[in-house]
Amino acid sequence: MNKQTILIIDDEPQIRKLLEITLKSYDYDVRSAENGQEGLVQSAIHPPDLIILDLGLPDMSGHEVLERIREWYQNPIIILSVINSEEDIIKALDNGATDYLNKPFRAGELMARIRASVRKLHHDEQSSVKTFGELQIDFNGRTVRKSGQVIKLTSTEYQLLSLLVRNEGKILTHHFILKEIWGNAFQEESQYLRVYVGQLRKKIELNPNSPKYIITESGVGYRFSAE
Repeated sequence: MNKQTILIIDDEPQIRKLLEITLKSYDYDVRSAENGQEGLVQSAIHPPDLIILDLGLPDMSGHEVLERIREWYQNPIIILSVINSEEDIIKALDNGATDYLNKPFRAGELMARIRASVRKLHHDEQSSVKTFGELQIDFNGRTVRKSGQVIKLTSTEYQLLSLLVRNEGKILTHHFILKEIWGNAFQEESQYLRVYVGQLRKKIELNPNSPKYIITESGVGYRFSAE
């Protein structure tokens, strides 16, 4: 079996070295770039299985690098940065980051985040049907069942549920969801989202007032939980 490749885009030599040693000890192939432009080139020429990206790069913003890579790259991108403002975290998640971890970091936590991201990607590729307790979603058939019974969803409700489930465990911001479902012109129309989340919870949750699947992340967005 071929080793999975991880690309590190970070301008700090010590961090790159530490990550390289850690990742290689877990049997990953590692490549690195010391600035945004080099990272863009490397990710395009030899697309890795996962990217670890710093936001504080010397030649361009890490946010710009993230946006440009996400134009074509579908694999996980984990932000690893000393920048930890709520604004930057939300912006990175909006632009397609899979996860966000602050420096200084614990190696064990980083490896757990990497394994979870890669495992989810491979599961998504292999299965068109997802089951969570009494809830089952068939992406090929575009059907949703609860306790074996088909639930009738509107097209928008299905799109919203599908988006949340395909990003299971990941916080999706209000702006990101609105843009994906309704388009750029609706990114500030948060009332649309509240209404549809409420409708969807009534249909899929056993107790809509205490949801276990569609979790509200206060002030940020929503997350689909399989717990």
